[in-house]
Amino acid sequence: MASVEPVVFVHGGAGTISSDAKARQLVEGAKRAARAGYKTLTSGGSVVDAVQIAVELMENDPIFNAGLGSVLNVEGEVEMDASIMVGADLSAGAVTVVKDIKNPIALARLVMEKTSHVLLAGDGAKKFALSHGMVPLEPGALATDATREALDKWRAKQSEVPAVLGTVGAVAIDSEGRLAAATSTGGREGKLAGRSSDTCMIGSGTYADDKIGAVSTTGHGETIAKFCLAHAIIKAMENGEGADRATNSCIEKMTERLNNTAGAITLSCKGEVGVGFSTNRMSWAYVKGDQLHFGVDRNKKEFEKL
Repeated sequence: MASVEPVVFVHGGAGTISSDAKARQLVEGAKRAARAGYKTLTSGGSVVDAVQIAVELMENDPIFNAGLGSVLNVEGEVEMDASIMVGADLSAGAVTVVKDIKNPIALARLVMEKTSHVLLAGDGAKKFALSHGMVPLEPGALATDATREALDKWRAKQSEVPAVLGTVGAVAIDSEGRLAAATSTGGREGKLAGRSSDTCMIGSGTYADDKIGAVSTTGHGETIAKFCLAHAIIKAMENGEGADRATNSCIEKMTERLNNTAGAITLSCKGEVGVGFSTNRMSWAYVKGDQLHFGVDRNKKEFEKL
């Protein structure tokens, strides 16, 4: 196999981002995550290490809807989903309806590497975490003043509205063409307790196959799950579409068919990048060589030298 230039590509969630100041914060957070993942990858870490580090950085940043920034369900609790996948052998791990775990993506990787299962849920996932040395947070520690205020506003509207921000995620490729993808979310604001999202569903929120590419999605979870968006993008690439065209064509088809929005980041097995979203904005960033590419607005891409 010909050598591939390594890339680490992250997104900070697609959604309704009306504030320019918030958009700038999200882009800066995505840039930090992309740089951290790339440093891991080029310092001897694997593609799995790279996507995990990138996602953990966003889980630890309250500006994102994952980990510490997770939105609250209708009962005022944080319940999180995450998944991770390796393209070499299609290994995958995921967790859903997880409470009081600082980094659900780390738990998803444990499921992948330490069990014969793909998905663990709720109390079972938490017991598994404890059995492997993960220290839980105090109950309710992940809820913040900002997410409580957001839930109060949601309740005041007395209607189902989409969360302002979707999922976070990362994809990576190394010089040998090995791929990995990871995705993490707090879900939808005001969701019912026990709701699982597309993020924990392999083929909807996350997919990686060294023969084709890797994808992480974000947006309206139920719609993404019905369309199996991540795998749809993979199949479009398998059928000859480039990474960017596959990403955008599948998002367009999903939005047209189901009348809801999404975003995705994609890497092909050749290291080609694809980014698309049908929301008004989605923060994203990737590092390739000595350049950091990033954006948040449609049809506007920027880069800077590292």
